[in-house]
Amino acid sequence: MDHFSLIDGVMHCEGVPLSVIAEQVGTPVYVYSTAMFEQHARAFREGLSAAGDVHLAYAIKANPNLAVLRVLAKAGYGADVVSGGELARALAAGIPAADVVFSGVGKTEAELSTALDVGLGQFNLELEEEGVVLAALAAAKGMVADAVLRVNPDVDAGTHAKISTGKRENKFGVAIDQAPAIFARLAALPGLAMRGVAIHIGSQLSDLAPLEAAYTRVGELVAEIRGMGLPIERVDLGGGLGVPYRAGEVFPSPAELGAMVARVTRGWGVRLMFEPGRVIAGNAGVLLTKVIWVKPGVTNPYVIVDAAMNDLARPALYDAWHDFAAVRPSGARMTANIAGPVCESGDTFAMGREIDAVARGDLAIFRTAGAYGATMASTYNSRALVPEVLVDGDRFAVVADRILPETILAAERIPEWLKG
Repeated sequence: MDHFSLIDGVMHCEGVPLSVIAEQVGTPVYVYSTAMFEQHARAFREGLSAAGDVHLAYAIKANPNLAVLRVLAKAGYGADVVSGGELARALAAGIPAADVVFSGVGKTEAELSTALDVGLGQFNLELEEEGVVLAALAAAKGMVADAVLRVNPDVDAGTHAKISTGKRENKFGVAIDQAPAIFARLAALPGLAMRGVAIHIGSQLSDLAPLEAAYTRVGELVAEIRGMGLPIERVDLGGGLGVPYRAGEVFPSPAELGAMVARVTRGWGVRLMFEPGRVIAGNAGVLLTKVIWVKPGVTNPYVIVDAAMNDLARPALYDAWHDFAAVRPSGARMTANIAGPVCESGDTFAMGREIDAVARGDLAIFRTAGAYGATMASTYNSRALVPEVLVDGDRFAVVADRILPETILAAERIPEWLKG
């Protein structure tokens, strides 16, 4: 069920008119639906139920807002983190450290040490040297770190090049043919308990075939490592399942993923781990914006909105599509370009697109903005950092303040030698 819908001609998030949020909070602003987060979390869990012993850790990078994390913690999800900052967020949201997986190719010694101190559940090692350093840190503390080795299966996920992580030229993981020897050397180190292997081949997957190919290769790797007399207790299969951004797009469901996983992993005898992110958060949020001008253009008019590439970077980064809809649609349509106020030609959300007819002062939304939206926002052009709102039924709360330019300016300093 889509909880962003028209009620009496006005777009609502659950039971709250978006016009009310715009009036009280201002625009641009991200708006999230608690019901949709809960719905997606439940659907993913139920879909993977056929796969047996499963651990679910939400990929915080998709949307790290504390209130969002709290909703997912209450839904029984752990966390997948890629920085010390994300680890701190997970703990602050009430997610037990034992349910946290630490991924990421560039963990620092300080981050590894802190993660050990809080009792982190699993380290996903990206290279052999990282395992050596972690083992030494753990041994010095009189501890043993639970870890898995991330392998690169050299499988093309068929997604945008900038979100592909499973090809051999990508920076993630160790080459799968080198994995058995690396695993064996790491397993011999005091301070390190090698529990299994991990993969993640990319994001926004629209086809299960690449995942099945990668999982099949991992199954062969598990058999090879066990053949060396080394135990494998866990296999981390990552995340990456996509969501529809355009009306009419169809993506594999969690239930279809679960059926495939159950078939491919039958007989592995391990705990399977997953880190869903976008599939949980993507459609649970929108970016609410206001039309500043409708500017005549050579071919089509430019709808200039108060949201910009610093608020929603995906179109500028990936030429990503986000559906655009009026909050109070009249039924009329127009063909227009949609752009923001940032001084970059790349600050364009759509070109020559048929949309709801809008005029100066109208409110509109960019849909499917709950993942990789606010978390990638910046203050480019000395713009305010966009706020976030969480809706629950007929109530809402600001869960991240708008950080104004003057607040950001107050954190900067002019050195003494430049004064006067």
